[in-house]
Amino acid sequence: MNLEKRKIIRVSEVMKTEVDIVDGMMTVSEAMKSLKYPDTRTMIVDKRHEDDEYGVVMFRDIARRVLAPNLSPGRINIYEIMAKPVISVPPQMDIRYCTRLFDNFGLSRAPVIDNGKIVGLVSYTDIVLKGLKV
Repeated sequence: MNLEKRKIIRVSEVMKTEVDIVDGMMTVSEAMKSLKYPDTRTMIVDKRHEDDEYGVVMFRDIARRVLAPNLSPGRINIYEIMAKPVISVPPQMDIRYCTRLFDNFGLSRAPVIDNGKIVGLVSYTDIVLKGLKV
């Protein structure tokens, strides 16, 4: 058994800090046109007020809930297809525990929240590609 202390890699070291935050009242078309970071394949839905929670829409949600049933992206609002509340992770979490959380809840990515604010987005891809290089 290896008792050597392993370096802890934090979520903050591997997460993407460029995240698209959209308003839930936007249509899917409007939200897609507003994306600056489409490579994340995720939109964080902003809180409507201080006591609200963040939501999330992934591209797969748009494919399953808008495109597959042949609905108009210009008539469907983001709030209609978002998942809310989101399971989030803190930036100081060890990536090993983040991976276990993803596995336990069937997640592929999660927003990173620090002091109630979105600071990034972490995915399995970030953990594997960046976590092995740190």
